[in-house]
This record gives sequence, structure tokens and C-alpha cells, in this order.
Amino acid sequence: MQPLRIGICGLGTVGQGVLELLSRNGNAIARQAGRPIEIVRIASRTPKPHVVPEGVAFSTDVADVVADARVDVVVETIGGTDVAARLFQSCIDARKNIVTANKALLAMHGAALLPAAQRAGISVGFEAAVAGGIPIIKALREGLAGNAIHWIAGIINGTSNYILTAMADGRDFAEALADAQALGYAEADPTFDVEGIDAAHKLAILAALAFGIRLDPSAVYTEGISRVSVEDIDYAAALGYRIKHLGIAREAAAGIELRVHPTLIPERRLLAKVDGVMNAVVINSDAVGSSLYYGPGAGALPTASAVLADLIDIARDNAVAVPADTGAKALPIGDVTTAYYLRIPAVDEPGVLAKVAQILSTNGISIEAVIQREQAIRTTGDKPWVPVIILTHRVVERAMDAAVAAIQRLDEVVHPITRIRVETLDEHA
Repeated sequence: MQPLRIGICGLGTVGQGVLELLSRNGNAIARQAGRPIEIVRIASRTPKPHVVPEGVAFSTDVADVVADARVDVVVETIGGTDVAARLFQSCIDARKNIVTANKALLAMHGAALLPAAQRAGISVGFEAAVAGGIPIIKALREGLAGNAIHWIAGIINGTSNYILTAMADGRDFAEALADAQALGYAEADPTFDVEGIDAAHKLAILAALAFGIRLDPSAVYTEGISRVSVEDIDYAAALGYRIKHLGIAREAAAGIELRVHPTLIPERRLLAKVDGVMNAVVINSDAVGSSLYYGPGAGALPTASAVLADLIDIARDNAVAVPADTGAKALPIGDVTTAYYLRIPAVDEPGVLAKVAQILSTNGISIEAVIQREQAIRTTGDKPWVPVIILTHRVVERAMDAAVAAIQRLDEVVHPITRIRVETLDEHA
């Protein structure tokens, strides 16, 4: 068979990883694909003659890759959204298949670009856009295609997971973030990772595949980890939980829950044991039950591995399906049902806990556990106070909003209340 001829746009970490894997494993890849995969053109804003293989045409304009009649598939690894979106549209116009590692592109523009690609009859591969080397897109699109998906819960940002792991060892957020930046896990401006934006983009893609909901990251409730304290992590541990930054998509009666936020999960769960920069996703479905997918969520070779998997699919003439918009709607966060961890800084005097319990009860909220340690007494002004830790049963969020607002108005509450959602990740949670 004729080789599958590819053009690569972008020679950063992922682009160079693709070159390395094709050089290292070319024969094995050809066996899997049924034909060789050959690079015929590369484009990069910055010339890198030491990287470009001998005999491969190079330019600084990505449009040259699309215009090259020899190119069957365009591999987009340039990042960002503006140039990448124009490149994607050019591939559609030229009827050229495209493989992308760009989750921001898909999350922001996929609702328009993916259906247009389908109408044009071209394949779009995006395995590398979510969770790096973990084949989570293939799991949803192929391995679990005969299942009805109940929920997805995942650690899908390695930077946040590294920081929370370091905080579990006693370092505060600022120190853990500085470590992550020194090791190259976090950018100089870490907002995209630590405030959950990256995870929200990835969750939007997974939810579109799992539930047919429109690709729209603005529909994902998003909360970062910057307000999580070492104290909260220690109290969670005392209750038998770990705090992880999760992306959660769940089918509910009224719509689809889409949320990214710090979450208490039982320490017995495998997901609770995923530390450092690793990623992991649990998918719960009707036939299989819960299945866990674990591995590196970033890096040159893990992400390049996912790019090659898509290229092999295209080489085999396996059409890469795109998410279908079924009209499913995202639930507002106020309609989401979950359990809660509350840390309430309360004046150390009799009757305070009873007042808090009464407010929770009035709002239909049951208490599962309480921690109040006398050795934790502190003083603000002339008021000694102690953190009261409460774990609740599941309740709709708007009821918890009302309860927290009422508790905060008590004279005995001296600082803002900390609230973190809790998920048990049970089969039918």
C-alpha cells in the first residue's frame, strides 16, 4: 500500500515527540497501520534545522502544509486557538484529514469545526487532546461504545495533582506551586492549570463523547485549587478522605452535570492514590461498571503516542468519529447533588454546634460526621474560636448555598466558611 503521508504543523514538545517515535518505532508503526507513515512536510514558526529529518520539506508557514498535494493528513501541534482554528478550517476546505493535540481548540471551536469536518468527509483525530498518553478517547469511542455511560470522574490536570500531592506532605499552596514551577510542571503564569481552565476544556471533550452534549467549556462549572489549605487536607485525611481536583460529568434526570473542583474522595478509592503529575479517569457504565484509566497526562512521548494512535487509525481507513450533539443540556451548579465538607470557624462556647445543626436541618441537610478539637483553639480579637468540621450527606447545592449563607450570618462564626464537595464514586453515586 502507498504510505500515509503526513505534514506536521508545530515543532514544539509534541511535534518533536512525533518525529522521535516515527524514527524509533517506524517499522512497528507500519505493521500496526498496514502501511508506512511518512513525513513529507513540516512547518514551524521557528526554523529548527537540527530537528527536521533530511529530505523533508520545511517552511515557516503552516498554510504550506495544507497546500502540499502530497500531504494526506495534517498533524496540528502548534497550540493556541486562533492560528490553529484557521488551520483546521483550511484542512476542511482542502478535504484533508487532521490530527490534533489541542484541547483548547476543540473545546472553544469544536462545536462548529467538528460537524463541518464530518460533512466534508474527513477524519479528525484528537486522542492526544485529553490525558496525554492515556487512551481515554478510544475507551469512550470504541472500547465502551456499547455501554450507556453513567458518569466520568477524572484527575485530568497533572499540575494541580502535583500541588495537592505536595500539600498532603505538609507544604502550603505557594510552596508547592513554586516547586511545580521549578520542575517545569507549572507555567510562570499557572492560572490555566490551578484555576481549572485546562481541566474544564478536557472535561467538555469527554462529556461530548460520553453524553452527546454540545462542546462548550463555558457550561462547565469551574473552581481551582488555590483556596485549598493544608488544614483542609489534614481534616479530610482524619475523616478517611483525600482531596483531589476532579473533573466530573454525570448524567442526571434533568441534564448533565459538568463540573471541575476540589473534591473529597474516600482514601480507599484507586483514584485517591493517584499522586504527582499522573492523570487518571474513572468511567462508570451500565455493562462494564467502573473502569480506571491511568498514566502520564502530558509530555513529549506520551502525547506523541496518542497522535500516532490516531494516525494509525486513519492509515487503516478507520473513520475517526466526532461527537454528536444530542441536545443534552448542562445542569447549573445549583441543581447538582453531592455531599459536602464544611470547615466552620466558630466561637468556642456552648450551643454553637446546635445552632449550626439546626440550620442544616432546616435546609434538609443531614450530618454524617463532626470533628471539633479543643487543641485547635485560636483567638481573633478577644474571641477564642475553633474550627468545626462537618461532613454532610448528599444534598442539592442550592440548599447548601442557603444553609452556608445562614450559618455565616451567625454572630458565633468569625471567618468565612470553607466548603468542598464530596464524592464517594460509588457505582451508582
